Amino acid sequence: MASFLLEVGTEELPASFVVDALRQWQERIPKNLHEHQLTTSKVSVYGTPRRLAVLIEGLPIEQSDRRLEIKGPAIGSAFVNGDPQGEPTKALLGFVKSKGISLTDIFIKETDKGEFVFANQQIVGRATTEILQELAITWIIGLEGKRLMRWGHGDLKFPRPIRWLVSLFNSQILPIALENVQSDRISQGHRVLHPRSVIIDTATDYAATLREAFVVVDGKERQRHIFTQINSIVELFGGKAEIPEDLLEEVTYLVEFPTAVIGEFEREFLELPPPVIKTEMVSHQRYFPVYSVKNPDQLLPRFITISNGDPDKSRLIAAGNGRVIRARLSDGKFFYDSDRAVHLETFLPLLEKVTFQAQLGSVAEKVARIRAIAKLVISSISNLATTEADQVLIDRTAQLCKADLVTQMVKEFPELQGQMGYYYALSSAEPIAVATGIREHYQPRGASDSLPTSLTGKIVAISDRIDTLVGIFGLGIIPTGSSDPFALRRAANGIVQIACENGFALDLPKLLQEAIALYVEKNLLAKPAEAVLENLYKWFKQRCETSLAEQGIEYDLVEAVMGNEDVAYTLQGLSNLTRIKERAHFLQQSRKSATLTAIYEPIFRASRLAVQGDLDSLILDVKAIINPDLLIEPAERNLYQAIAALPSQPSDEHLMEGIKAIAPVLAKFFDEVLVMAEDPQVRQNRLNLLGIIRNYSRQLADFSAILK
Repeated sequence: MASFLLEVGTEELPASFVVDALRQWQERIPKNLHEHQLTTSKVSVYGTPRRLAVLIEGLPIEQSDRRLEIKGPAIGSAFVNGDPQGEPTKALLGFVKSKGISLTDIFIKETDKGEFVFANQQIVGRATTEILQELAITWIIGLEGKRLMRWGHGDLKFPRPIRWLVSLFNSQILPIALENVQSDRISQGHRVLHPRSVIIDTATDYAATLREAFVVVDGKERQRHIFTQINSIVELFGGKAEIPEDLLEEVTYLVEFPTAVIGEFEREFLELPPPVIKTEMVSHQRYFPVYSVKNPDQLLPRFITISNGDPDKSRLIAAGNGRVIRARLSDGKFFYDSDRAVHLETFLPLLEKVTFQAQLGSVAEKVARIRAIAKLVISSISNLATTEADQVLIDRTAQLCKADLVTQMVKEFPELQGQMGYYYALSSAEPIAVATGIREHYQPRGASDSLPTSLTGKIVAISDRIDTLVGIFGLGIIPTGSSDPFALRRAANGIVQIACENGFALDLPKLLQEAIALYVEKNLLAKPAEAVLENLYKWFKQRCETSLAEQGIEYDLVEAVMGNEDVAYTLQGLSNLTRIKERAHFLQQSRKSATLTAIYEPIFRASRLAVQGDLDSLILDVKAIINPDLLIEPAERNLYQAIAALPSQPSDEHLMEGIKAIAPVLAKFFDEVLVMAEDPQVRQNRLNLLGIIRNYSRQLADFSAILK
C-alpha cells in the first residue's frame, strides 16, 4: 500500500480560511477517492497559517480492473424494425464503437421502460499516481472562501500567494504545477525558529519532519498544547483562565509552534466594567482573560497570549503585549469616565441623528415605536400580570434601551451595546430593573446565547424585534436563501424562544395586527397591511416549525400542531406560542408510549370524513348541534353519549384520555353505521358527530396530518 502527501505552502492565511478549508478537504477528498475506486486506510488533513496539507495512507498502487454493465439504445432504435435478429442500426453501431466492444458482446435486457441493449465493458484500472495528479489540482483550486484574490498572471484565486508545493507518492515526487509553482519535496520550517528549507523524504515522515523544524502541523495537537500550557501557567499565579472555544480555535490556526505567555497590566484598570476589559482582550487582542480562583467573578490584572515566536523571548513578548493592552484600556477608561459624566438620558436627543433604516427613520423614532409596542406586548400575553410599577419600569427601559449607541465607548466598541447601557444606567441612578432590561433586551443574540431573565428585558426584547420585523417586512424586504441582512430569522427565533421558555401565552396574531396598525398610522408601510401580515404569519410559522424540529419533534407532528395548509389552525396555534411547544412535546411523548398509535385509526378517519360536512371548527357542544331524534343506530347513540361525556376544557393529559376513551366507541360506529346516509339530515347529523370529534381532538393536534 502507498501513501500520498500534498502540501500547499503560502503566505500567512486567515485562521478562518484554514479552518474552513480543512473542513472542505475532510469532506471532499475521501468522497473523490471513493468515486475513483481508490480505497484508503486513513485521510489526515493538516493546517497552519502557512500551509494546508493532506496525508492519505493505505492507497493501492492502481485501481482494480472492473467490469461494468453499460446500457445502450432501446431495441426499437438498435435494430432495423426493432427485430433483434435483424440488421443493427447506426445507433447500435455507434454505441458499440464508442465503448470499444463488438456486436458479439451485447445482450438484451428487460427494464421498467422496455427492452434495451446492454453490454459488459472491461475497465482497466488506472495508475493511482495518474489519478492523484488530476485530483490534487482540483482539491486546491476547488477550495471556497471569502475574499479570494488572483495571484500571479493566471486565473488562479487563493486568499494568499502560493509559495511552494510538496507532492510525494511514498518517497517519489509526483509532478503537479500551479501557475509557476512546481511540486517538490521541499517545505519550509517555522519562520522564526527554523527559517530554512525542510526536505521531506517520504510522505509518512511529514508530521515528524516538520515538528523538528518547529512546526506542529496537526491543529488538534496544537490546540491541546495551547490548552495545557494556559492551564499550567495560570496555576502558578493562583488564577483560572477563561478559554472561549471560538478564541481557542482562532489562535490555534494563527500559530505553528504555540507558546503560552502571561502578561499583566495595572490593577487600576480593573475599575472598568469587566465586559470592556474582556472585549479588549478577547475580541481585539486575542488574549485569554484570567480570573481569581478564590473569587471566580473577579478578573485579575493578567492575561494569557499565545505566541508564535521564540519561547526564550517570552518576557519580551509579554512586555510588548502588555504595552498594547494598557494603551487600549487607557482609551477605554477615558471613554468610560467621559460617558458617565452625564446622565444616560442625556444621550437620547443624539439618537435622532442615527439612522435605523432610511425609510423607517432614526433610532429615536424606533425607540418611540418600541415604547408603544411594549404596551401591546403586555396586553397580548394573557397570562402575564403586571402592576402599574412594572409598566413604568418597562417603559423606562424601552426609552433608554438604545441610548448607549451614541456613547463614546459603544461608538468605539459596538459589540458592547446594551452592556454599557447597563453600567451607565446604574451610574445614572436608574432602577436595577431598568439597567438589567437595557442589557438583556439584545438577548438572545444567537442560538447559544442566554435569554433575558428580567421582566423588563423580556418585554423590551420582544418589542424591539417586533418593530424590526414589522418595519422591514412592511418595506417588502423578505430574506431569501442565506441572505438576511437585518437578522430577521434571529429576531423571530428570539421572540419564539422568549415566549416559550417563559410560558407566555403570547397572542402573536393580535400583537402583529396592532403593531402593523401603528405603522399604518405613521404611513410607514410600503406594502399593503394584509400582505405584510400574511408574510409575517408565514415567517413565524416557519420559525416555530424549525424550532420544534431542533427540539426533536418529528416532522408530521410539527405539521399536526402548526397546521399544514390550514391557515385558521396555524393562527390558532400562533395565538399561544407556549401551547404549540407543549402540545408538540406531548404528542411526541404519546408516540413513544404507543398511545398515539392506539387511537390513530378512528381519530384519523373521523378527521378526514369530517371535512365532508360544514361544521365550524370551533364548535364543541354536541348537545347544541346534534339532533338526538336522528340518531337511529345504537352505535351512533353510544358515540353521542361518549362525546357528551368529554371534559369541556381539558388539559393535554385529560384530552388524550378522553380521546382514548372515545376511540373504541368511534371504531364501532364506523363498523356499524353508514356515515354518508341517503337521508341528508341523517348524513349531516352523523358528519356533525365526526366534526365535533375532529374539533375536540384539534385542541391537541390536527390528526389528519399525523402519519401512522
